[in-house]
Amino acid sequence: MKYGLNLLLWTDRMHEGMVPVVEKVKAFGYDGIEMPIFELNESLHKQWGERLDAIGLERTAVTVRGAGDNPISPSATVRAAAVDAMRRTLDCCQAAGVKILCGPTHSAIGEFTGKGPTEDEFKWGVDTMRQVAEHAAQAGVTIATEYLNRFENYFLTSVEQTVRFVQAVDHPAVRMMYDTFHANIEEKNLTAAIHAAAPWTVLVHISENDRSIPGTGHVQWDETFDALHAARYDGWMVVEAFGLALPNIVAATKIWRKMFPSEDQLATDSLAFMKQHVAKRR
Repeated sequence: MKYGLNLLLWTDRMHEGMVPVVEKVKAFGYDGIEMPIFELNESLHKQWGERLDAIGLERTAVTVRGAGDNPISPSATVRAAAVDAMRRTLDCCQAAGVKILCGPTHSAIGEFTGKGPTEDEFKWGVDTMRQVAEHAAQAGVTIATEYLNRFENYFLTSVEQTVRFVQAVDHPAVRMMYDTFHANIEEKNLTAAIHAAAPWTVLVHISENDRSIPGTGHVQWDETFDALHAARYDGWMVVEAFGLALPNIVAATKIWRKMFPSEDQLATDSLAFMKQHVAKRR
């Protein structure tokens, strides 16, 4: 297993002030970090790849799509913008040495039509992702499609829908991830969901029901880790939690109050929590 920490706990862009933070994450004992790639600047991310190599941290990455580059938009122009944005994001991943890119890359986060997904939207989404998939393969990156809960998107909100999407894209560079926060809201049976997702899962987000320190809320952790163990999952396990430091992230994640004592405590407690659960199932 590899253990990572999503940097959205501190930042939505990589900058000089993050150097001591990632050094601290390394000292805590993490194998890697999950870096936000919202700023499509190849030279910036190449520099960060070199820094992280020197520090000894591996990396995954996270990105999102918005209204202007929505992969399931009825507008061909907007869908073309989505393809362009994803290709540029993948170029940044390659520059940074990122092998797995996660996030809701299937549709625009926070955009709703007032109804569920249509078959046209599904076809548009699959076609858009297919146009991106070969570029991902050439960049050496696997896209880990992330479904979100119904309050953050409407297109993919379950393992079942996400597996159908990945199968329809039908490209080895497009897989999926499993997020305990979203699954806690949307799945009726966590064990069944994890096993259905397992053949396609390349990354797992460990996130408590209130986005605080894992193990302090009501996510069914024993069932979750039992199912991951039974499925023989042995990839990236990345902590995703959000605080109040970033106004844009606060607005997107709806975190309106302080959920943990400090970022450092969240980081150290979360790593110990994951390692303890994995170790007792060996």
